[in-house]
Amino acid sequence: MAQVPAIEVSGLKKKYGDIQAVDGTSFSVDEGEVFSLLGPNGAGKTTTIEILEGLRNKDSGTAKVLGLDPWESGYELHKRIGVIPQGFKFLDYPTPREALSYYGALFGRKVDPDELLRRVILDDASNVWFQNLSGGQKQKLGMALSLVNDPQVVFLDEPTTGLDPQARRAVWEVVRKLKDEGRTVMLTTHYLEEAEELADRVAIMKHGKIVAMGTTAEIESKFGSGQRMVVKGGDDLLKYLRESTRLHAEGGAGSITIFLRDKSDAMVALGAIEESGAAWEDLTVRRDSLEDVFLKLVGEGGSIEKGVE
Repeated sequence: MAQVPAIEVSGLKKKYGDIQAVDGTSFSVDEGEVFSLLGPNGAGKTTTIEILEGLRNKDSGTAKVLGLDPWESGYELHKRIGVIPQGFKFLDYPTPREALSYYGALFGRKVDPDELLRRVILDDASNVWFQNLSGGQKQKLGMALSLVNDPQVVFLDEPTTGLDPQARRAVWEVVRKLKDEGRTVMLTTHYLEEAEELADRVAIMKHGKIVAMGTTAEIESKFGSGQRMVVKGGDDLLKYLRESTRLHAEGGAGSITIFLRDKSDAMVALGAIEESGAAWEDLTVRRDSLEDVFLKLVGEGGSIEKGVE
């Protein structure tokens, strides 16, 4: 019997006035998968997530989470999903332990706050007022609150925006634990590195449409420019490469890029560089990264961050 996807979207559309925020989007997310939506500001990521959470109604198309229509069956669905909204905030004075007990009462569930805090690596701040928590600690509390109802699907809308690298990596560890527990995670992020680290598959959105979808490797292979050799050298080396080989080489600003079709091209290029007698240094071989593909698909103006280590 075929497994029903945890999330299934087909031909989804949502318009705000003259702006088509989501324009015929289709995708599915398997149970236990981490699926990431990438895209510049205004691409339609948050609108898509809010429709799946039952916070906004679609104009047309279908959207199902755990087999339920989020808008028509929101009350039932909200018992089975966890949500961390963009820019998570809470009351200033409750402690994490108090916040979890409060949420447990709202859901009618008996919870063990200390166990939940251990799961999100926040047990060392269980009695600190929310206003005194660091940015990373606040996000981890948001994750703990989203787990109070033991959800099957967790929606994380830009959970690490504005956090320092150490805090972001702490949140990443929590996401990995959610996957290990078999939960489905829907993640939107402005950090390409975050998607590469956490997601089983990614989808890149532009103007409300998905323009690429698959594993990082699949997207890089399909939309990238292939492998290329980059070497620092002058016009004399570039001229020699063009005259002595059939390889496509481009140069400028003291750098030469040689496009490789297969491994044998790399050997030809290396031999020609050595035989040229020209000065050269810093030879590297690389292929397009997810960042390169992203910029190619959405344009150089796409607002997304690489992340700072």
